[in-house]
Amino acid sequence: MASPSDRITWVRLSSVTLPLGTPISDAKVLTGRQRPMTEIAFLFAEIGAESGHQGFGFGYSKRAGGPGQYAHAREIAPELLGEDPSDIARLWDKLVWAGASVGRSGLSTQAVAALDIALWDLKARRAGLSLAKLLGAHRDSVRCYNTSGGFLHAPVEQVLDNATAALERGIGGIKIKVGHPDARVDLARVTAVREHLGDAVPLMVDANQQWDRPTAQRLGRALEPYGLVWIEEPLDAYDSAGHAALAASLDTPIATGEMLTSVAEHAELIRAGAADVVQPDAPRIGGITPFLRLAGLAEHARLQLAPHFAMEIHVHLAAAYALEPWVEHFEWLEPLFEERLEIRDGRMLVPSRPGLGLTPSGRARAWTTDRCEFGGR
Repeated sequence: MASPSDRITWVRLSSVTLPLGTPISDAKVLTGRQRPMTEIAFLFAEIGAESGHQGFGFGYSKRAGGPGQYAHAREIAPELLGEDPSDIARLWDKLVWAGASVGRSGLSTQAVAALDIALWDLKARRAGLSLAKLLGAHRDSVRCYNTSGGFLHAPVEQVLDNATAALERGIGGIKIKVGHPDARVDLARVTAVREHLGDAVPLMVDANQQWDRPTAQRLGRALEPYGLVWIEEPLDAYDSAGHAALAASLDTPIATGEMLTSVAEHAELIRAGAADVVQPDAPRIGGITPFLRLAGLAEHARLQLAPHFAMEIHVHLAAAYALEPWVEHFEWLEPLFEERLEIRDGRMLVPSRPGLGLTPSGRARAWTTDRCEFGGR
């Protein structure tokens, strides 16, 4: 039973649409599977307790699904009222089962994610600790690499300029997109970036699932001389056997997992030996609670960890992983928050502010398209 002095009294949900300054294209666009991305839909969750503490969390969707996440969260959020906010694992189960008729992965658990993250933020704020410290940090900073400057819509000259700017900002590695329908374009871009950076700068490539098995094998071999940190998503996200074959045959590590939406899907990836680097996304797999379960499996398998996107959340989770991880730098989300993450000497510093250390900005409030609130303050 919830403590009378510490129970959830209100929940507020907001649907926020973040406009992107430039339409974004990766290999999925060049192969005709998607249109360029012009905005990102966010689900903000704010949770208040009787004690006066509040927590903030968010989830997101690219291209489609944002209204669906918001609608599902609106249906299940009242289940939190009157509950003890400390009982996060039990509340995660309660929220998932409240909407279990539409499944326990995908959009339904992504709607749970924003609420789960808000509960963890509330718990850390109540303890006066950063989320990383609450979880048990292994480090105060995490290696970081930039992705946002290396998309396929950008000419290679712009990619080189973006890489230089990222390194000057203190970012430690560079990732560029591949998967162009013409493999010669991919190889030319990788060659140009490697020559520009030199051999000492960590470089990754990301094919966004657009190669078939023979193409991935052939290009994987062609990319071996470039000393890449990893080749990301060379195959369909659910092709565990294909990824495992690549991981076994190439010296370059294989990274994947960002598109998976449950711990069970990641567990299959790990069981198959399909990844040297696992790339879970906390908002996509249902929040911090399932992320921690997955991190335990990955650590047991001695795998590298490089969470996908949402660096504002993942810097804390990566800091709590035993093996030295990476975190992905995207500046896209910065307008949503008042605070900025600090980067120095190739590493992203873990904020010392309580919880996630995030405050929604005035612009985020202005970009809010719908809002609802349950309970009372």
